[in-house]
Amino acid sequence: MLDRNEDILKAAEDWHRGGHGVALATVVETWGSAPRPVGSNLVINDEGTFLGSVSGGCVEGAVVTEALDVISSGQPKMLEFGVADETAWNVGLSCGGTIRVFVEKVG
Repeated sequence: MLDRNEDILKAAEDWHRGGHGVALATVVETWGSAPRPVGSNLVINDEGTFLGSVSGGCVEGAVVTEALDVISSGQPKMLEFGVADETAWNVGLSCGGTIRVFVEKVG
């Protein structure tokens, strides 16, 4: 498992050079009890393969789904998950905090 941001960004570069569409998700803000710190990354390719973490596993599935849309549309997205957000409960962010994740296409 690659867990250093340098390794994650290297994987993104390798996938992009290999002809894959790639998106990078980055934690840009946290409030309260957040599972991962600001600057944490998740990289996703157009096949749905991903490396890294933006939430310790609790919202990665939702971020991957949104990232696939970003790859196809080219339009970045700002995502927010928190306990007050019904979507966050659905995907499992029950830690009491809120995270904001920016998803952008690589390349």
